[in-house]
Amino acid sequence: MRRGLVVVTAALVAAVGCGAEDDGGEDMVIDRGPVATPYSGPLHIAVKEVDEDTPAAMLLASGAAGRALECDGEIAWGAGPDGWSEHDGGDTPQDGLRLYFHMFEPPGPRSGFRVERAETDRVLYSYDVGGRTKVAVVVAKDQKNRPGWGPETHASCDPAELPASVTDSGGQEIWTDRDGKRVATTTLSSYAGAQHCGWQKAHFLGMGRADDRRQYVRDPDGVLDGDLLTSPYDGDVPMPADAHDTGYRYGDRQLWLTDDRTTAYVRTPDGVEAWPLAKDVVACA
Repeated sequence: MRRGLVVVTAALVAAVGCGAEDDGGEDMVIDRGPVATPYSGPLHIAVKEVDEDTPAAMLLASGAAGRALECDGEIAWGAGPDGWSEHDGGDTPQDGLRLYFHMFEPPGPRSGFRVERAETDRVLYSYDVGGRTKVAVVVAKDQKNRPGWGPETHASCDPAELPASVTDSGGQEIWTDRDGKRVATTTLSSYAGAQHCGWQKAHFLGMGRADDRRQYVRDPDGVLDGDLLTSPYDGDVPMPADAHDTGYRYGDRQLWLTDDRTTAYVRTPDGVEAWPLAKDVVACA
C-alpha cells in the first residue's frame, strides 16, 4: 500500500485485545526524528459510514487515517468520529490520542506512536513497523460541539503486520506459514473462548474473510451447544489418509485439512484432534 493511493479488499478481523501497554504512559508518543515517507494527503477527508465490514467500507469510514496506512496486505479496521461529549476534549493533541485509547479500547499497540504530520487543528499519529505505518490515528481540535482535542479517524493494518511483542500479549493468535511468515488473520486466526460466556475452555479457529468465513471449534468439555456444530469434537483421531499439511503452525499445533474441509485436523505432540466445522460463525454476545 502506498500513501495517497490505497486499494483495499480485506475483511474485518476479530476485535480482541492485543496491546497491554498503559494508555497514559510516557512512552505513548515517542520522537524518532523525521518520517521517511510521510503521508502527504489531506488530514481532513469526509467520512461515510457503510453498513458492511468490507475493506472498501472501512476506507470510506476512516478518512485520512485509512489513507495514511502502509499495509503489506489489506486494511483490517477503520472508523470515523464517535460520540465523545463536549467535556471530553483535551488541551493537547496527545490528550486527544489518549482519549482515543480510552474511548475505543483498540486492539494493538498503546505506546510507540509518533507524530507523522501536524497542522494547526489536526495531528496524524502513526505506529510504524520497519518504517511503514501500521496504525494511524488523526486527532482534531474544536470539532462541532466538541471543544478541545479528540480522535477524528483511526485505522489499522492486519494484526499479523504488528510485532509479536504486541500481539503475543493479547487474545488473538497469529499463525505462521511453512516459511515461518506470519499469516494474516483474514486468512487464518484462532483464539480462546470468552470467559464471560463460560467458553474459556473452548477454542476457535477461523479461515477466510468475514463475508466467507469458516470456523472450527475445539470443545473438549462440551461448553457449547452441540447444535451449533456439524459434528462432535474428538481429541484423539487417526489422521485421515487424504488429509494434507497446510504448513500453518501456531506453537506446537499443525493444521491439516482434507479437500472437503468439513473438519480441521490439528496435530499436536500428543496426537491428532478433530475440530468440527461450526454451522455458522459462533460469537459470544
